[in-house]
Amino acid sequence: MSEVNEVAFRQPPFAELLGLKITHLSAERVTAELPAREELNNRFDIMHGGAIMALADNLGGTAASANLKEGQSTTTVESKTNFFAGIPIGDVAYAECTPLHRGRTTMVWQTRITRRDGRLCALVTQTQLVLDPKK
Repeated sequence: MSEVNEVAFRQPPFAELLGLKITHLSAERVTAELPAREELNNRFDIMHGGAIMALADNLGGTAASANLKEGQSTTTVESKTNFFAGIPIGDVAYAECTPLHRGRTTMVWQTRITRRDGRLCALVTQTQLVLDPKK
């Protein structure tokens, strides 16, 4: 599928609050960057895990939205995060979200988050429920 649902381009206000920037958007892949700034500090001079999870959740929702039919919406029903390394404040989180499954009622997305040196920092797998329009 190469056509992207227009709703995927409209990012929620929370994405702006986080400071994330979508750098690529297609039905097969979404990428983004999130600067690790002081407001996202976990008090140990690394990006808070919740900010990393929020970045991945936003990308999974965006990727699922890019694959929806007219009138459909989506919601996260499951998310699992493995953390491997911290992202120091002043660095950047780079995220790439790709599909593991794109079905009629659910989609499963995997987001790899790395930092400037290329080290894998987190791997997030999430399930998106596809919601048909209410009648």
